[in-house]
Amino acid sequence: MDPLFRARFEISVTPGDVGRRVSLRRRLPDGRFTDAVGVLESWEHGRLTVRRRDGSLVELAEETLVAGKVVPNPPPPRRRSRSP
Repeated sequence: MDPLFRARFEISVTPGDVGRRVSLRRRLPDGRFTDAVGVLESWEHGRLTVRRRDGSLVELAEETLVAGKVVPNPPPPRRRSRSP
């Protein structure tokens, strides 16, 4: 693999981040990666639960994590200006 394209993954999320918005990347059994972005609802017994914006829950095993960080909340929706 070209060294310029090598990704450096870092996990900076901890159980203390429960309640905060996070972005988590995990490795699937087939070697691909998938991301989950949302509020970290729980981190217990090696299992993490993330609530996505649409309300769905994603559960993942701690040992599958390859990257994770706390991310800012999304900006509020823009209001349309009224025409006079």
